[in-house]
Amino acid sequence: MSEAPLSATPLPPVEGVLPPWPGEEVPVRGGAVFVRRTPWAGLQDGDDGAARERALYVHGLGGASTNWTDLAALLAVRFEGWAVDLPGFGRSQPPPGGRYTVRGHVRAVVDVLEHLVALPGAASGRPVHLVGNSLGGLVSLLVAAQRPDLVATLTLVSPAMPVYRVPPAFSRALLLLLLPGVPTLAERRLAGVRPEDSVRSMVQMCFGEPGNVPAERVEQAVEEMRERSGQPWADRALARSMRGLISSYLRVGRANAWRAARRLRMPTLVVWGARDRLVDPALAPRLAATAHDARLLVLDRVGHLAMLETPEVTARAVLALAEARTAGADGADASAVADTARSVRR
Repeated sequence: MSEAPLSATPLPPVEGVLPPWPGEEVPVRGGAVFVRRTPWAGLQDGDDGAARERALYVHGLGGASTNWTDLAALLAVRFEGWAVDLPGFGRSQPPPGGRYTVRGHVRAVVDVLEHLVALPGAASGRPVHLVGNSLGGLVSLLVAAQRPDLVATLTLVSPAMPVYRVPPAFSRALLLLLLPGVPTLAERRLAGVRPEDSVRSMVQMCFGEPGNVPAERVEQAVEEMRERSGQPWADRALARSMRGLISSYLRVGRANAWRAARRLRMPTLVVWGARDRLVDPALAPRLAATAHDARLLVLDRVGHLAMLETPEVTARAVLALAEARTAGADGADASAVADTARSVRR
C-alpha cells in the first residue's frame, strides 16, 4: 500500500489551549441538538482562490462537541465547521422518550447534515465533509452508507466498529448493560464518580501518552465535566448509549456496520492510534480495505483521540482527502483516488 498523503496547505496558527467555539441549537426530529460553529478562516497568505466547504464533526461516547475545538480551528483554512453534541451529550437535550440508540444518533446526524446543506452561502446545496470519532465514527459511517448524497468525504477516527470480544481496557461487567435493569445500576455508579476522577480515568484510558496532556486542557475537561454532572440525564445518556452501542454490534444484514462499510463510495480516511486501548488498532487496515475508496493513517504514539492528540497531522490528512476529491472532480490524475487503501505510520 502507498502512503496516505498529508496536505502542505498552510494552516491557521493555533496557540495555547483554545476555548470552545460558540454554538446554538439546531432542530432535529423530536427536538433539537446543540451545535458549535467554527467560522471559515481561508484566504491564508492572500489566496483569494481558497476553497470554502462545510464539515460536520461527531464526537464519541462520553465526549462532546468540544473534542473538536483544535482540529476544527486548523481545518477552518478550508472548512466552515460544525460540531454536534449528540442527543443527551454536551449541551444537547435527551432524545425523545429517553431512548439512546445508534439509530437515533444516525437520525440526528442526518438531520443536522440536511440543515447544513440547506444553509445559504458559498457551499449551499453541496455535500458536507463528515468526521467522526469512536461512537461518532460508527454513526458517521452508517450515515454515509445511508445518505451518500449528503457526504463529500468521510473521515473515521478510531471508529467503534463491531467486535465480538471485549477490549482489555473495558470491564467485562459492561456486557451486563444488555440485561434489563442493569443500566439503572450503572447510572447510579456513574453518578458517584467525581468530575476530577472521571477526567483522570479518561485521560489514562484514551490518550497514547497521558503525561503529555496539557494541564490547562485537563482543567478545561474537568470544568466541562462539572457542567455535565449538573444535567439530570447525563449518567443515563452515557450508560444507555453504551448499551445501544453494544446492542448495535448484534445487528446483521445491511444494518451491520461492516456490511455498511462495503457500500461506501465517497473518499474515506481511516485514522487510528497504534496505542488505542478502546478499539483494537488491528481493525484499522481491515476497515480501510473494506471501504471502496479509502486511505489509512496509523499514528504510532497516539491513543483513541487523534484529533486531540495530534490535531495538525490529522488535519493535514483530512485536507489531503478533500483536495484529492477536488482534483478528481476537476479531471486530475485518477491515481489520486485509487480504489486500494493507502496507509502510512507516523
